[in-house]
Amino acid sequence: MHATHRRAARTAARVLVVPAAAAVALATAVPQAAAHTDVKSTSPRSGAVVTGPPQNVKLTFSDPMSQKYAKVAVTGKDGKSAAEGGPQVDGKSVTLDLAPGTPAGVYTVGYRVVSADGHPVSGSYKFTVKEAASPSPTPSATPEQQATPSAAPERSKAPSPAAGTASADSSGGSTVPVLAGVGAVAVIGVVLAFVARRRRAGRGD
Repeated sequence: MHATHRRAARTAARVLVVPAAAAVALATAVPQAAAHTDVKSTSPRSGAVVTGPPQNVKLTFSDPMSQKYAKVAVTGKDGKSAAEGGPQVDGKSVTLDLAPGTPAGVYTVGYRVVSADGHPVSGSYKFTVKEAASPSPTPSATPEQQATPSAAPERSKAPSPAAGTASADSSGGSTVPVLAGVGAVAVIGVVLAFVARRRRAGRGD
């Protein structure tokens, strides 16, 4: 009777030991299986609103990436690509240049990369580009301010050639009547003297 109880206890212990050992093995294996590559940071960050288009999009991962399998795309609402060239891998970072003059709007960054040890990573996020404020013109650039200093004080003071000519003509014209009057008086004097002489000569005869 006692031997039967002992055998049953041993069997039950064995049954319990096997699952416990399996659980320990699984517990030690889970961290290794769960260890995978993920995104550490992005630039621009997810949901960011930036003033003016950035030069590039940069993704930084927890492990070094493979250049061969790196795929990154940046598209606008219209589905058109805003990228220029292809993604470039530098260790744990993947960079994609954007085309110059990228307009304002909402852009989606989609990526699918593979780490150097073979772990694939994929995902997407969005950021917004708003127009940069146009610079206000400086006061010195206004045409009115440029024209004000050049208002010619020298021109108003300097006599014009036409005015000089007019004054010369007017002065020359005023001397003509004077000379004519003097000549007329001289002629009258000569005539009167001649008449007086004739009269004297007639009386003498």
